[in-house]
Amino acid sequence: MARPYNLLPSNRPVDGLLRPIQSFMKMEAGSGVLLLTMALVALVWANSPWSATYFDFWKIQFTVGAGSFMIQKPILLWVNDGLMALFFFLVGLEIKREVLTGELSSPRQAVLPFAAAIGGMVVPAGLYALVTGNTPFLSGWGIPMATDIAFALGILALLGSRAPVSLKIFLTALAIIDDLGAVLVIAFLYTHGLNLVAIAIGGAILVALAIGNRLGIQKTAFYVVLGIFLWLAFLKSGVHATIAGVLLALTIPAKRQIDVGSFKDKAGSILGSLFHPDKALPTIEDEQHAVHALEVLSKGASTPLSRMEHALHGWVAFVIMPVFALANAGVDLRSIPILEALVHPVALGIILGLFVGKQVGVALFSWVAIRLGLAEMPKDVTWPQLYGVAILTGIGFTMSLFIGGLSFDDPEIIDRAKAGILTASFLAGIVGYVLLRKVGPEPK
Repeated sequence: MARPYNLLPSNRPVDGLLRPIQSFMKMEAGSGVLLLTMALVALVWANSPWSATYFDFWKIQFTVGAGSFMIQKPILLWVNDGLMALFFFLVGLEIKREVLTGELSSPRQAVLPFAAAIGGMVVPAGLYALVTGNTPFLSGWGIPMATDIAFALGILALLGSRAPVSLKIFLTALAIIDDLGAVLVIAFLYTHGLNLVAIAIGGAILVALAIGNRLGIQKTAFYVVLGIFLWLAFLKSGVHATIAGVLLALTIPAKRQIDVGSFKDKAGSILGSLFHPDKALPTIEDEQHAVHALEVLSKGASTPLSRMEHALHGWVAFVIMPVFALANAGVDLRSIPILEALVHPVALGIILGLFVGKQVGVALFSWVAIRLGLAEMPKDVTWPQLYGVAILTGIGFTMSLFIGGLSFDDPEIIDRAKAGILTASFLAGIVGYVLLRKVGPEPK
């Protein structure tokens, strides 16, 4: 009789990444806690006796390359243009996965989060425009449109069983559509001074990537190398460099080389030949060959899209987004009275847009879609719970801070925008949590 043999230990961290949506949400929840911590660190540092070191650090020039192929930028722009391109690449992968196989793959499933997301973008932008329409600050209308999925899911995670899984899935799908809306705003609103040569080069690279996808090229290196050149082309094009991440994601193959049935048969054949009862115990060399064969087989049974998404998710959630928060959330509140900052048209427009406009837009458009019979209420979700999630969508943070940095050139106005984003996100998180805790069922 063959001895028991486990090819893969069951307690590896990677196993959690391969589980379905619950694991995704746990990671987002942990990321939300880290994001909050880094935002607080940035605020404390920026208002401490050492505040000058905070602002001076992000201005330090960092150079990559040499000669004609040299890029020199302050560290802040390397974070916002470079690291955030990987964040947007992951956003693009998530959008593509959801459209192909997830909650947005069927029109019936997609209607409710789509309607909610539209309401959560139109109403906040409208309120911001109403407040700032007669001022020079109208260009920031995209700031209150976004939802920070990490923070929002982090709040739901704190509620435990009071928040049903279907509510978390609804919020995830809504936030992904929200992200797509933010990407489109960045692409069209913050594009200026176009370099047609760089755009042509970027277009040619995109064509090459699309051809590689059609030819079935699944080598990660092919997409990584061309993706770097695509980012460089967009960096010089006048279109924001982070858009390259989203476009690259859309070219990543989402098809398996072998189907699940074939994988099961071939894996069974490999294990059967190795541990056949009539054969002697396998040697270490036999085991190594079998493990290698299963690794190759497993790679063919997964898609490049899922492999890249799983590989990047931890880095984005626990490194890139916290670094972004540390670099962008710092506001020196000592130089301006806080009440004066919050009643500034930019801050006031953002607070009304995120805290009021988000909950009204998401709830109203969801109600209309359900009443018209276009969508159904998520399973085990009540209207008060859905309204609680609508409030949580007012946590804008990451994407709002990003768009805020693109909207204005004046550091003082950017500080007002940050003050509005942080205030609105704090209010939405607290009020949403309290309401959901009150209306949710008691934990069993």
